[in-house]
Amino acid sequence: MKNLVYVFADQWRYHAYGFSKEDPVYTPYMDDFAASSLFCSQAVSTYPLCSPHRAALLTGKHPLNLGFWTNCKIGIRDHIHLESNETTISDVLHENGYYNGYIGKWHLDSSEMNFSKHPKSGAANWDAYTPMGERRHNIDYWYSYGAYDNHTQPHYWQDSDEMITIDKWSPEHETDKAIEFFESRPKDKPFSLFISWNPPHPPYDKVPQRLLDMYPEESIVFRENVPEEMKNNPEYRLKWREYYAAITGLDEQFKRLIDYLKEKNLYDNTIVVLSADHGDCMGSHGLYGKNIYYEESVRIPLVIHDSAIGKKSYDGILTSEDHMPTILDMMGIPCPESVEGKSHLAAINGGQKVRSFSEHLMIPGMPELVNPFLEQGLDNRAFGWRAIRDERYTYVVDNGISPGEEQKRFIFDNINDPYQLNGKKLDKCDEEAIKYDLLLKQELEKSHDNFLLGR
Repeated sequence: MKNLVYVFADQWRYHAYGFSKEDPVYTPYMDDFAASSLFCSQAVSTYPLCSPHRAALLTGKHPLNLGFWTNCKIGIRDHIHLESNETTISDVLHENGYYNGYIGKWHLDSSEMNFSKHPKSGAANWDAYTPMGERRHNIDYWYSYGAYDNHTQPHYWQDSDEMITIDKWSPEHETDKAIEFFESRPKDKPFSLFISWNPPHPPYDKVPQRLLDMYPEESIVFRENVPEEMKNNPEYRLKWREYYAAITGLDEQFKRLIDYLKEKNLYDNTIVVLSADHGDCMGSHGLYGKNIYYEESVRIPLVIHDSAIGKKSYDGILTSEDHMPTILDMMGIPCPESVEGKSHLAAINGGQKVRSFSEHLMIPGMPELVNPFLEQGLDNRAFGWRAIRDERYTYVVDNGISPGEEQKRFIFDNINDPYQLNGKKLDKCDEEAIKYDLLLKQELEKSHDNFLLGR
């Protein structure tokens, strides 16, 4: 039976990977990994936000069908969390005799401060301790936290609510714990391990100085869709250096993992996945962060080592909910009926592509945006934007994030306009709008999404 090591970073865009030949970032070890593995060039985040993608990744279901219309956080009307009765990939692997591990950011439990002002665990703000039991979904080795962004002084919980504080850059410490997992696991069982690195998620400045020194001021090269005023802003220029410095640090830690697997003769029998939950605009279109339909937010790295597949490139559109069925198929393990995503293994091996398009969404779920909708008797989940992205175009319907905003439709030609600088505004009666509205309506129905499409 094949083992599984799934490594993913938070807010790491597809473009910030040396092998993608987009941004000038230094990732030599990850580049070598991609050059000898399956490189998926059109992997996308269905909902470019932490908790929704993570929920879809682990269950193979659409985020909205899991109740994830925003992040697990403090101060919203719904206590969003991954239900214990959902079937995750770790549940499936447990049923097939696997020893499962999870290290790093979880962000799939409701903030403890929604229930107590002073949680015994010490969790604050969006953070949460996930106790032993069904909420861990048959993960045997647990070293994790909910949501906490001090990368240089992280904390974790293991098998009690006693907080473990660490004075070390979090990816380096988590890689230490991954090696501990490999050493301590039962040797008579196959294993799976998920490693969730928080960097390059903000705050960008929480990165070792030696990594930052690898990106001197003169090394800065900006994407064409970064406004001139940002290019000339010293604060932004520093954030750029910090973002890519963190990714280079991840590259070093990834090398440690691969070196260990090879040294212990585990690599050839282990599926190794390298990915992210969503991207980061990092100044493109004048924006930071995610939660937007632009390629820098939606598109993510996805590289898979499987000795049965070897070196390949795959340009099929692969969504958040497709990871679980594709990986299980590679492992020779049947998917549960609850999975809504699709396996791409047959397409990877030369068969017909699985998807002609992907659907993306953002709902105005921040606490400060909820009350204005409720005051008018409106559901904020019917607003925000939805998009269809196929192999050439990104089509967007935007209802705005405040009550009363005008509905807008526009389309980007991602082949002739790869930086998405010249979006074309559409009327709902235009031929292109009618075509994509039909596709979008079908996807809304599948995910029980009450987005206001036709107004």
